[in-house]
Amino acid sequence: MNLGRAKAVPYTDNPEGVTGIDKQPVDGPVRVSAPGPKGVGGSGLAGDAVCKLEHHGGDDQAVYAMAREDLEAWERELGRPLAHGAFGENLTTEGLDVSGARIGERWRVGPAVVLEVTCGRIPCRTFQGHLGEKQWVKRFTQRGAPGAYLRVIEPGEIRAGDPVEIVHRPEHDVTVALQFRAVTTERTLLPRLLAAGEALHPESLRLAREYAEKHGA
Repeated sequence: MNLGRAKAVPYTDNPEGVTGIDKQPVDGPVRVSAPGPKGVGGSGLAGDAVCKLEHHGGDDQAVYAMAREDLEAWERELGRPLAHGAFGENLTTEGLDVSGARIGERWRVGPAVVLEVTCGRIPCRTFQGHLGEKQWVKRFTQRGAPGAYLRVIEPGEIRAGDPVEIVHRPEHDVTVALQFRAVTTERTLLPRLLAAGEALHPESLRLAREYAEKHGA
């Protein structure tokens, strides 16, 4: 479990010049709840800074999860260690295929909190500057394992080391990885996202509907 504080940096495109992407591990307990609509609400984790509300945070991006296994794959490619929270994730999981999770999939974290998968994380200039890797946005996008944003279905407290249990898995085949490809590099996949329905992040759902209407898909 990782939280970030607002920090002034030279690489963000936030007009205020600050970012909360530098997440650091904490033990907890930390309160998790729905933060409010995008543009108004920030992180779903108490004490976690979200500094550019028009693009980050809000109910449908309340929590960001990344698989430790994906971080380790990047460690091998980059030739450097990546600590928990290195990608700005709130939850660093083990033994869970985060990018392979289905949109609408629900996870119970600890005894009380239930989260629902909504979409993958789109890389940005701040992410690239934070890691200090050339062409990072392109490389991250090509890998296609973006980690997952989640909304809070049942609030509560979580702690580092809490188990994550998949308590609901939809019947459709729309995974986070598929959604990510559809909105970034393979727009022809957008109509397939419609199978996920209202569980999908509203922005992705709008794109999918517009594409399907325009192209008769």
